[in-house]
Amino acid sequence: MITIAARQPARGFRAAQRHPLDLTYGIEEEFFLVDPASRDLVTAPPSGFLRECRLKLAERVGEEMLRAQVELTTPILHSSAQALESLAGLRQELGQVAQRHGLALVASGTHPLANWEAHQHTDKPRYDRLVDDYQIVGRRNLVNGLHVHVGIPDGVDRVALMNRLVPWLPVFLSLSTSSPFWNGRRTGLYSYRQAAYDEHPRSGIPDAFEDEAAYAAFVELLARCGAIGDGSFLWWNIRPSTRYPTLELRIADACTRLDDALALAAAFRCLVRAHLRQEGLGVRRTSMSRRVADENRWRAKRYGTAASFIDEEAQAAVGFTEVLERMLALIGPDAQALECEREVAHLRTILRDGTSAHQQLAIYHAERDRFMPRQRALQAVVDWLHETTLAMPQASGAPTPGEGSQELVGAVNA
Repeated sequence: MITIAARQPARGFRAAQRHPLDLTYGIEEEFFLVDPASRDLVTAPPSGFLRECRLKLAERVGEEMLRAQVELTTPILHSSAQALESLAGLRQELGQVAQRHGLALVASGTHPLANWEAHQHTDKPRYDRLVDDYQIVGRRNLVNGLHVHVGIPDGVDRVALMNRLVPWLPVFLSLSTSSPFWNGRRTGLYSYRQAAYDEHPRSGIPDAFEDEAAYAAFVELLARCGAIGDGSFLWWNIRPSTRYPTLELRIADACTRLDDALALAAAFRCLVRAHLRQEGLGVRRTSMSRRVADENRWRAKRYGTAASFIDEEAQAAVGFTEVLERMLALIGPDAQALECEREVAHLRTILRDGTSAHQQLAIYHAERDRFMPRQRALQAVVDWLHETTLAMPQASGAPTPGEGSQELVGAVNA
């Protein structure tokens, strides 16, 4: 949801930039609220939880479509150091509030144990409209994402820029996968969240509109005909913000590890900058390009970082490691200019060590190999998700989760 747009001055992203390529940005993270005894989602948080959240975090916290979810929103960011301070502080504060109300916080694209049929949507006009319109599709929307807004300089057509960035979207999905389970079952996918989103209208890879004017005309047509309220009802993997002068990356699953979220946000900021300083980059497009990007998105959600991507120009499939190295080479000067080389380099660590989905599956299979029932194996996955969600980045010197998974009952009641 576009919460930054509604909570900040409309010109904030641009006004504070010292140079057109000193791109400001903002990050939104979505979380699940978990019962520490059962490890399942709560059907509704205590009313005092939301009151304390608003008292402690004010506009930085917001409700999501379903009552078992909550969202954090950073202020406008100017550096990766500021992003680390902001996101780490927000996660810790929200986690402490949750603990005081007998809840546990989990960052993942789907919840391993949750049954979507048990959950109700948040009582707000926007969500009432969505559920009434989407029916079962809306009620199944029990998924979390990472959204990154990057401020675009005046005079740059955001939609034309968006078209040029589309081929890189599957890379961000592969590196963020955290939703291998659905309704207590392995899905065989690394990002089931993206598969669930494919049920939604106006989702997935956006069409290549000529420019912002053409995009606005499409939004106006749908709104006039009662299909949507405004552009925020378009659920595409990337989109221009309705109220804010940004491009918003939406394809990524929620990142369990804070380091991963910081790395993906920094990389997207750098990728935008690379395309701004190289005007011809990504301009070439054919009638196949959107479908190729969508095929690569499927490969990313199915295979994660083991995917091979179709290179339309080379007419060949390319391994993910090579694709990632191409992106890192492209954005290297931008990472240096924006002083986020450490964060961007962490993408190689994700590739080496695996995403949240890899770790979830490893824990699950290890428990099953010990002849643990499926329910207990999934509970162990939730334990790791909670512990890792609240762990500080390794670079901060703070302790990080160990190999084993600490039980939530002890973690929350300590």
